[in-house]
Amino acid sequence: MHRQGRQLSLILVRDALIFSSLMIMLSAGLTLTYMTTKVPNFAHGDFATLNIYLNLALVRLLNINPYLGTIPAFMLGGVIALVLYLAVLKPLMDRGANYVILMVATIAYDMILISLINIFADYLNRVHKIITRLFQLKGFDIEIFGQPGLFVIAPILAFVMITLLYFFLNKTKFGIAMRAAIENPSLAEVVGININRMYAISWFISGGLAGAVGALMPLYMTCNPDIGIRLLISIFAASILGGLSNIYGAFVGGAIIGLAEVLGTGYLSMTLGPWVVPYRPVIPLIVMMLTLLIAPRGLAGVNWKKFLRKVG
Repeated sequence: MHRQGRQLSLILVRDALIFSSLMIMLSAGLTLTYMTTKVPNFAHGDFATLNIYLNLALVRLLNINPYLGTIPAFMLGGVIALVLYLAVLKPLMDRGANYVILMVATIAYDMILISLINIFADYLNRVHKIITRLFQLKGFDIEIFGQPGLFVIAPILAFVMITLLYFFLNKTKFGIAMRAAIENPSLAEVVGININRMYAISWFISGGLAGAVGALMPLYMTCNPDIGIRLLISIFAASILGGLSNIYGAFVGGAIIGLAEVLGTGYLSMTLGPWVVPYRPVIPLIVMMLTLLIAPRGLAGVNWKKFLRKVG
């Protein structure tokens, strides 16, 4: 019995590390788009969902390895994010649209994506007889050291993404120009930086990260056309916890929310019973609420030196 409990704990930790790695990439993408337009992107979850179904089609119809599917998924995610910015948000911002109108525009775009996802899912199901509701691709995963490949690959991808973003934003002229355009657009424009180009690239990177995560999701969880909406709570909680205006805070927020959701739900279900599992979204909601009440600017906005002096 003790051995069985230990095995369950190890599986729980493994799942928590996978989910937190995926959340790091998703929350970083959401934060990056918020930093440009100052508007929460409610379509971000479905940037990932659309690529869940793209990878499903690639794996089932073309027998492509699901990990290779992350490449076209990154490109498709980047393109649909770029379309949202260039075709919807930028024209509205040029006309002086306020925060509420821009937010509603992302919701409208999300509804279009949901419709397209359902149409594509129905097409795959009716024409190619592929199961497109409540499906997984775990059987197509590779094994590394006796563990699912995603357990190794997801954290590596998250680490590589964090490292590349850091060097890109801090060590390259283009990245520094992009950061300047995001942090102080007026000043950046004065020194000759093309603001719109920088914003467009930021949105492409954001959508690309969501797309890559979407390609990996079926290797971890049961997927459905509405999964993007359900994940949106966790993504927003991670971004708000880290600080919506700080890309590095999003990494921390994503890791904390991912670990808290899986470990919290897992240990509570083992203690109180499986009836706890459907209430998993309560965890990120509580974290989001406490963050907004205690530290509205997130972890990145806390004066940690002052806080540590008080504690000490």
